[in-house]
Amino acid sequence: MSSLEAIRYTRGKLEVLDQLRLPHESHYDVVATSEEAFDCIKAMRVRGAPAIAIVAALAHGVELYNGGCKASTPEETIAYVDSRLDYLKQSRPTAVDLTNAITHLKAVVRGVDVAALDQAAAKSAIIDAYMAAAEEIFRKDTETNLLIGEHGSKWLLANAPVRSPEGKVSVLTHCNTGSLATSGHGTALGIIRSLHAAGQLHHAFCTETRPYNQGSRLTAFELVYEGIPATLITDSMAGALFATRKLEKHIAAVIVGADRVVRNGDTANKVGTYALAVLAKYHGVKFIVAAPTTSIDLHTTTGAGIKIEERKPEELTQITGAVVGPDGKVDVKSTARVATAHQGINVWNPAFDVTPAELIDAIVTEKGVVVKGENGGFDFQDIMPERWAAVVGK
Repeated sequence: MSSLEAIRYTRGKLEVLDQLRLPHESHYDVVATSEEAFDCIKAMRVRGAPAIAIVAALAHGVELYNGGCKASTPEETIAYVDSRLDYLKQSRPTAVDLTNAITHLKAVVRGVDVAALDQAAAKSAIIDAYMAAAEEIFRKDTETNLLIGEHGSKWLLANAPVRSPEGKVSVLTHCNTGSLATSGHGTALGIIRSLHAAGQLHHAFCTETRPYNQGSRLTAFELVYEGIPATLITDSMAGALFATRKLEKHIAAVIVGADRVVRNGDTANKVGTYALAVLAKYHGVKFIVAAPTTSIDLHTTTGAGIKIEERKPEELTQITGAVVGPDGKVDVKSTARVATAHQGINVWNPAFDVTPAELIDAIVTEKGVVVKGENGGFDFQDIMPERWAAVVGK
């Protein structure tokens, strides 16, 4: 597993890697309040659905640990926790992991038995329960990602449309879904890591992922860091890659993460995912979504019900990076922001798009792989029976 850490945590202290400074500079921000976490998430210094949920949960835990809650009764303590979590929920509305984490944490603080405790002890018990639950979200994420990597790599090797003479496969991935987007290993990139560790990966291709360049800034950085054979392409080159290099490079699948998978399997992910799914379908390349069950939203029946976040125009018309000197070397101490388009042009900048379930071959979770049914949709009842029963019914 990679030693890259997006999140550093000990009880009472949270540090978050500023991913806007990557790949040229490694800097950790200390996040001690809900306001600092909100800004960190909204500004995309931390991103990736699992990491967003972890940072929000732990940041409020640090706030509680350091005396941020001034309530005196258990009822006031729970109300304070609710208000802070509701505030954090608004930081990135599309990713469902954050919503699921908040729902879980609210249930935890309400489940503390304080009947036999005085008010001070009751408050402490509620805060302790919250802390333990938030830390468990952090711990469990890495375990989940390792299982996704195992299940996904096995399924792809069993269902690959092409492979090398040695039985290896190549894949394309979009955005960043690795250690930088999670507590470790990653989801879609975790499958790539697992393939590489097993000696079954021929080559990995990653898209630039405009307009925020998570692929070129982050995924390329992770792949180079770990010595995984990889090539960077622009988003618009994927069709040409499949048409001219699929057989030569043994390209078997597109593997992406997910910010929200709804009940029928429609999937919201970084904008550009939908186009890759269409291209994969046309060229006979498998299209795989890698997502923990915390990213599955059973309350929303189809992708039409997903709220898509829209970002500011400057993310598309301007870019910041380290300066390249006359000698061709990157000066990490010198950065510049430059305009890449006329600043008067109108901009539409959705952060995500929705890939219809019919274009997806498999959804890989920590509970196993779910494949498409005869109706063109996915049935998650077997991998999450309790949640299914509670939301959908028997």
